[in-house]
Amino acid sequence: MLKQQEALKLSPYSDLYDILIPKDNELRQLNELVDFSFVYDELADKYCKDDGRNAIDPIQMFKYLYLKVYYDLSDRDLIERTKTDMAMKFFLGLNPEDEVIHPSLLTKFRRQRLKDTDLLNLLISKTIKIAMENEIIKGNRVIVDSTHTAASFKQKSPVETLRHKSKLLRKELYKVNEEIKSDLPEKNTLNGLEKEKTYTDKLIKKVNEHPELLVNDKIRKSLHVLEELQDDIKEHQEYSKDNDAKIGHKSRNSSFFGYKTHIAMTDERIITAAIVSSGEKGDGRFLQDLLDQTRLRKVQIKEVIGDRAYSGKENIEASINDHYALISRLLPTISNGVRKQEDLWDFNKDAGMFVCPAGHMAIKKYKIVKHNSTVNEVMKYYFDIEKCKACPLRDGCYKAGAKSKSYSVSIKSKVHEKQYAFEQTEYFKQVIKQRYKIEAKNSELKFRHGYGVAQSGDIQGMMLQGAMTIFCTNLKRIMKIMKEKNK
Repeated sequence: MLKQQEALKLSPYSDLYDILIPKDNELRQLNELVDFSFVYDELADKYCKDDGRNAIDPIQMFKYLYLKVYYDLSDRDLIERTKTDMAMKFFLGLNPEDEVIHPSLLTKFRRQRLKDTDLLNLLISKTIKIAMENEIIKGNRVIVDSTHTAASFKQKSPVETLRHKSKLLRKELYKVNEEIKSDLPEKNTLNGLEKEKTYTDKLIKKVNEHPELLVNDKIRKSLHVLEELQDDIKEHQEYSKDNDAKIGHKSRNSSFFGYKTHIAMTDERIITAAIVSSGEKGDGRFLQDLLDQTRLRKVQIKEVIGDRAYSGKENIEASINDHYALISRLLPTISNGVRKQEDLWDFNKDAGMFVCPAGHMAIKKYKIVKHNSTVNEVMKYYFDIEKCKACPLRDGCYKAGAKSKSYSVSIKSKVHEKQYAFEQTEYFKQVIKQRYKIEAKNSELKFRHGYGVAQSGDIQGMMLQGAMTIFCTNLKRIMKIMKEKNK
């Protein structure tokens, strides 16, 4: 049951916050900057209003998730730290002596209360509104890019994943006390999931029997990661197999299994739009949706900066029709000259190859030049015929008995003459240098806030992670700019 309003709790220790938490503390400033009541308004219908036990305040639960992203902690490490961190307790609306929640409640909150909510768009819109109210966004330049996130389970089975995390824990244990080997349970060598879960339970129990080892940060973190993984698999085994993640390509010889987040960002480094997709999707197709979302949030667009993936014919034409400068270097083979609108073949600019609708990348390409002809040049891409034979999408694509499978793209250089001329201008050359800002933002998302690896096993969980991470980084950036303005 959800209480209409959280009762004000008096405490003889509340004055400690004024002593221990300075006015310039970021969590204190965040409480003053953001009215978190929007969380209650958004989630109220997810709770029963007049039946059952009183639920933990959804605003407090939401703030726990914010802290998890802010400090890049596991659920268990977050709760352990909250017990003794007064700034965290102040931010959560707790008194110094109050108990904190059990970490399992965070999992339930994510899966039950945040299910079917469009939190990604809600939180981005909230931060843009705050930025506008504080006159943070002043320019009309948008920078676009995508960043990849590896699936939590990658392409391993639940057994392999548990085994890998157990191995990492044992490795940390041996570094501290090599003699503990003889005290640990015998490793499971069979492939059955139930046997691996039983072994994992025994290992966790044995490590918890040695509190002297848990003083070590690396051991404690490895243990908490293994415990959370075990809980996920026990609660809902299908979470241990990510059916939404797909293979994407970072380069011709480098791939990843997971997701992409397509991002639009202002020159002030505030993210204005984001779309989460499976890993095989190309970048260019999402440009117009990102710009539409950005415009809906009242951000003006006069310049759009992106890498070569965004220089397709449709995007160039859209920039002309919508009167903005597209600062994206041309790539002839992405002109899409003879491709049908319903075609789902994507160009991977890092590998310089096309990817078919099933996610398979071309293995080679040839340019077909017809001398003394007015016909445009054609780039022909060849695919692994063995993969085509077994492909679930082969009907209508692969012809039975064919010895090769190719895909041709007309290089319509004339269509790009104006854009090519624009690319040679000093203005273009100077503005394109600002693209580094979004690469720095992607790095911040991954390495400071854990966005390099998915925390759950489906695209809905990935969207939630994206929502909280972007909400966090946007607010951090807003507060930093406000602090600089007030100097």
